Amino acid sequence: MSWRDTSPPPLRREAHFGDRVVSCFADRPASLFALLEEAVARRPGGEAIVCGDVRWTYADLDAAVGRMAAGFAGVGVTAGDRVGLLVGNRPDFVTALFALARLGAVAVPMGLRLQAPEIAHILADCGARLLVHEAEMADRLPADSSLPAPVRRLTVGGEGGERLADLVAKAADLPLPPVAAVNEEDLAVILYTSGTTGRPKGAMLTHLGIVHSSLVYEHCMGLTAADRSLAAVPLSHVTGLIANITATIRAAATLIIMPAFKAADFLVLAARERMTQSVLVPAMYNLCLLQPDFDSHDLSAWRIGGYGGAPMPTPTIERLAARCPGLALMNAYGATETTSPTTIMPPRYTATHGYSVGMAAPGVEIIVVDDHGRELPAGEVGEIWIAGPHVVKGYWGNPQATAEGFTAGFWHSGDLGCIDADGFVQVLDRKKDMINRGGYKIFTAEVETVLVACPGVIECAVVAVPCPVLGERVHAVVVTDASEPAAETIRAWCAARLSDYKVPETLTLTTDPLPRNANGKVMKRVLREGLRPVA
Repeated sequence: MSWRDTSPPPLRREAHFGDRVVSCFADRPASLFALLEEAVARRPGGEAIVCGDVRWTYADLDAAVGRMAAGFAGVGVTAGDRVGLLVGNRPDFVTALFALARLGAVAVPMGLRLQAPEIAHILADCGARLLVHEAEMADRLPADSSLPAPVRRLTVGGEGGERLADLVAKAADLPLPPVAAVNEEDLAVILYTSGTTGRPKGAMLTHLGIVHSSLVYEHCMGLTAADRSLAAVPLSHVTGLIANITATIRAAATLIIMPAFKAADFLVLAARERMTQSVLVPAMYNLCLLQPDFDSHDLSAWRIGGYGGAPMPTPTIERLAARCPGLALMNAYGATETTSPTTIMPPRYTATHGYSVGMAAPGVEIIVVDDHGRELPAGEVGEIWIAGPHVVKGYWGNPQATAEGFTAGFWHSGDLGCIDADGFVQVLDRKKDMINRGGYKIFTAEVETVLVACPGVIECAVVAVPCPVLGERVHAVVVTDASEPAAETIRAWCAARLSDYKVPETLTLTTDPLPRNANGKVMKRVLREGLRPVA
């Protein structure tokens, strides 16, 4: 039975954020920290966090959060303060997130791939007063002279600098700070967008949005306290933050933390810890299937395989169905600005509706509009706009970007797509990525869906290359496996399934992974910059 076969918890229309009226779960925790409080009350002795040698119960996690909150309070962190978290996948990240929530402060997670100028921009833009960072990243941090004001720095995961662990130890005898009273519309987290179209903007995630999205995952994936979620994507980005951390805490389930994804290690850990739920990009599933010892791992507990960011190739779906018959695959579509899930595919449709990213999740409103903001009929292609309690308030300190990106609570996704008569949403392209070949419009997602199903192809990306005659032509960057299919084979595969003008005219074949941003999305700008015009 899938989530579309059961009624969601009761929803009601509510006024929020000034001019928005949205559908919310009527019965819900009041804040991000309340998610943890309720889980601790339900399962104090239940396993909460597993990471290496660390095995914490919910009571252990609660105690660690309290001690860290006392440490933060001891250095002056109060409600509303922004605190940067340049921390990898480790228990400290989870503890810091909820410690700041206890204080009513705002967490500002950052990806470990960022360089000094990017880190400086985020710290300056959000006005952070404190930065918690991996000790090994000390040499990559911006100098205080490059910031408007000095930022206190605390290290985790090594020696050197002022260590967060020492700060927490000093606060061990201090009384726990009271739980801050927050409004649901208050900021809980600022996540900076990937910056593929300009300087990163700080998306303002609220307590309401985080709680709502956590309940969406709980309902649509049927999460219970018996589940064991393996976090192999960065916890510092919206998928790891919501689909792994807060959704797992909401269910009072177990969060298994993997420092970094490696297919061989993932399979070992998944089998050993009896993983039941994962949320990965399709390429990760492909890499797992390519492991020669895949069938030697007992993955019988694995029941939910969430994915997003790219189409799941039909052969991958078929191979997973054959080798993991108990696994339900669920496509999900969302963004930082939507606090993650907007659509989720009921698993019974995954094999037959591979073109779609699923159906609108509970409480979510999706429309497709033309260039004048007029709603289009079912099946017609336009820009996808999204509304609901999960949509962020706007961009931190950037009213112009907020005004340009939101209309009456609807976020302008920048994605071109359509919704069919049955409610299935199809994402065809980014507006800026659509190819115009001599007047013929080509949606790259359609070509990529065909390409990635070709035997020997692991992942791919289709981009435009300039052409003095036609304006643009179709180019594909294709990542192949050991079988290394020839370019002619790949073109023939496409020619049998696509109109002739959609078939890639030029190809780049490689065994190197595609460049992706921290959210797992392919950076097509990087690919385009490395290509030469077609003569």
